[in-house]
Amino acid sequence: MTRLLSGAVLLALIGGAAWWAPPPLLLVLALLVAALAIVEYCTLTGHLGAPVPVVPASVAAAAICAAVAWPAAGVTPVVMALVIAGGALAVGRGRTEPDALARVAAGVFGPLYIGLPLGALMGVRWEFGREAALLLIIVVVASDSAQYYAGRAFGRRPLSPTLSPKKTVEGAVGGLLAGALTLALLGHWWWPAAPAALRFGLGALLVVLGITGDLFESMLKRAAGVKDSAALIPGHGGVLDRIDALLFAAPVYYTMMRYLARPA
Repeated sequence: MTRLLSGAVLLALIGGAAWWAPPPLLLVLALLVAALAIVEYCTLTGHLGAPVPVVPASVAAAAICAAVAWPAAGVTPVVMALVIAGGALAVGRGRTEPDALARVAAGVFGPLYIGLPLGALMGVRWEFGREAALLLIIVVVASDSAQYYAGRAFGRRPLSPTLSPKKTVEGAVGGLLAGALTLALLGHWWWPAAPAALRFGLGALLVVLGITGDLFESMLKRAAGVKDSAALIPGHGGVLDRIDALLFAAPVYYTMMRYLARPA
């Protein structure tokens, strides 16, 4: 019940913000989410023996998020600066440690892993409207909820016992159908020219990406020896636990919107 109630409140807050808040305010909220997620990411990397400085990582994630989100901004210089800064910080330590490459890699990957997808989601909102941005959120939430409840009701075969023992093949199938049908049906309102079968297929792709993102974060948590990335959201864990599916789905959705979809 705690999971259901907190999830409903979270969806209402996110959906309301995506629908009514102007893009500049949404960008500020996205930067806040990025900062919270980066703190959790840095906690995980600390457990994994590759500590990442929180402040530089937060600044880098915010810069990448804003560069991707802003229609006229160029993300390439920001990414190049991130790579150079990661190497420079390692040099500044003045040590020849065996884990030097792991530290630099973790420091560069984190802002990209978190900042780029959140910026992509904001880019969808900015360039294609609130309906398109909200649709992705609804697809991911519908899939995630269906995975949870279908898994509890029908789950028998583990999907990935090493990475996430509680996830089942049956739950994944339920989430796949729920997410794909959601995009096929609701997508008609902003993309009526596309065949329903195409919308269904793209919805299925987004769900597969979301499940992959979920399993990726589960891999990090299990390697770090923790159950959740944080305890910020009752019944759901941390911010990273809530956006892990979006982190893999949002960039592909943004690309799909730019090169395939033509909202009515």
